[in-house]
Amino acid sequence: MDPLLPREIDGYLDDLVSAQLSDPVLVDMERRASELGFPIIGRAAGRFVELTARLAGARRVVELGSGFGYSAYWFARAVGDDGEVVCIDGDEANAERAEAYLRRAGLWDRVDYRVGDAVERFEDVQGGVDLVYCDIDKDGYPAAWEAAAARLPVGGVFVCDNVLWYGRVAGLAPPDQDADVAAAQAGVTRDIVEMTREIANDPAFVSSIAPIRDGLLVAQRIA
Repeated sequence: MDPLLPREIDGYLDDLVSAQLSDPVLVDMERRASELGFPIIGRAAGRFVELTARLAGARRVVELGSGFGYSAYWFARAVGDDGEVVCIDGDEANAERAEAYLRRAGLWDRVDYRVGDAVERFEDVQGGVDLVYCDIDKDGYPAAWEAAAARLPVGGVFVCDNVLWYGRVAGLAPPDQDADVAAAQAGVTRDIVEMTREIANDPAFVSSIAPIRDGLLVAQRIA
C-alpha cells in the first residue's frame, strides 16, 4: 500500500536518514520486511521515534507489538547503554529473529523480549516506564492507550503508529480498495479514531500526529 506522502517525498526522507546512518543489519531487516510483505515503520519513522525518545530522555521503553525488532532497533539506540527496551509480541519466531538481528547490531543487551499478548503482558512489566510504543492489531488500540496512560508519569510519552490508517480516519479510502475491504476495515478505523480522540480530549496529555508513513501519534503527559 502506498504511503500517505508522495513516494518521492517518502524516499527523500528515507535518504536523509540513510545519509546519517549506514548499518548492514538495518538493510537486512528492511530487505526481509520487503520480501515477506511484513509491515515495519521504515527509516524515516524509525528515526522519528528514536528522536522522540531521545528528546523525552527515555531510559525505559515498552513496545506493544515488536515484530522482528525493527522499531526496537531505533529505541535501543535512543535509550543508551544504561537503558532498556521491553518488547512484547505474540510470535515466538519474531523474538528469535529480533535477537539475531539486534545481537548483530550490538543492541541486544538493551532489550528484554517477552512473548504473549501485548496489553496483557504489559501488566507484568514492573517498575517505571518512560515511553510506550503501540503497534499492535488496530482493534487493540483503545485498550493499549488505556494501559499506557495508567503507567506513564508526567513527562512520559505514548507513541502510536498507523493512526492515519491510509486516510481512512478522514473518510478516504486507498484507490485500490473495493467495497468488501472497506466494510471489513470500518470497525478497525473506528477503533483508531476512538483512541485518537480520547487522547486529543485528555487534558493530562498534549499530543500531535506526524504524517510520516501512515501517521505517528505522539502524546506526552503534562499533568
